[in-house]
Amino acid sequence: MAQYDGVFNALGLREWCDADKVDGPMTMAQLLAKAQGTNPDEASGPLPFPSLDALHEACGRIPQTRDMTAGLERFFLDIKDNLKLVLDPITQPLSWMLDGALWLFTSIPWFVLIPMLIALTWFVSRSRPVTIFVALSFVFLGAIDHLEVAIQTLAIIFVCTGLCVLFGVPIGIAMSKNDRLQKGGIPVLDLLQTLPTFVYLIPLIFLFSVTESKLYGIAIILYAIVPVIRLTDLGIRLVDKDVIEAADAFGMTSRQKLFKVEIPLALPNIMAGVNQTIMMSLAMVVIASLVSAPGLGVLVLRGIRNLEIGVGLIAGLGIVLLAVMLDRASKAALARVDVSRSSR
Repeated sequence: MAQYDGVFNALGLREWCDADKVDGPMTMAQLLAKAQGTNPDEASGPLPFPSLDALHEACGRIPQTRDMTAGLERFFLDIKDNLKLVLDPITQPLSWMLDGALWLFTSIPWFVLIPMLIALTWFVSRSRPVTIFVALSFVFLGAIDHLEVAIQTLAIIFVCTGLCVLFGVPIGIAMSKNDRLQKGGIPVLDLLQTLPTFVYLIPLIFLFSVTESKLYGIAIILYAIVPVIRLTDLGIRLVDKDVIEAADAFGMTSRQKLFKVEIPLALPNIMAGVNQTIMMSLAMVVIASLVSAPGLGVLVLRGIRNLEIGVGLIAGLGIVLLAVMLDRASKAALARVDVSRSSR
């Protein structure tokens, strides 16, 4: 006898519960009880929490937890074809961009690409220590034969971070101008920021082929776009109201105030968001190696699967070097922005 039988009997729902009763597959608890030679339907122990499974034992009309998860899966499979029909044309350019960036970065000879990246580091940071560190890091990665996979990871980061900034900054600006949009957007950003990284891959695997670059590209962008949206919104909202009033007094239009006052003053916060987006993109690239993303993450995954400790640790060290390079260069660029703003 199930422990909640008395509740349904007292409510007079026994006939309703037993109507069209069909015994479904046994739960894991029932299978274990059967293997141990005990009766799983006997009421024993403290009263369990009234979960769907516990109530189902007393009333067959109440669905089990597995029915809920199966229904969700059926719903997703039912809309899969229509959803894919809509999303495929929209997301296909992302595959082209990722494939093109990977081809470009791996086709340029190392003796051309590395000086270009070092020169780019100097251009954005104007910091001699940061530039020297980047140069030595590339030399080290080349010496241990990890330069090609590191370049692949870097290509993915460039594309995904660029798209995060391209879409994230306008969304952040829109949220800063509309309180209702901000209130509606914050729960979505909270969801994206707290959702476990592996969960991002589950619906995407159903929608796209594992061989398509956009699969891991979408996962990286969804995971990494949150900081740049939040900090853009915050930066523009923190602009001094007196400055806005002065701009209004000079007769500036909304567009002029945005591009000549608000964005320049919010630039440190926006750059901090870009820095965090770069770091989160790099973290997700490793997870994305599970769905065919090339780069250092593949070697980390190989080390885990085959218990090759050295391979995994060296690849992890390469990822750390990339993270430090990107972090130091972006922070040096942020420092330049702060200095230029304070000198005005």
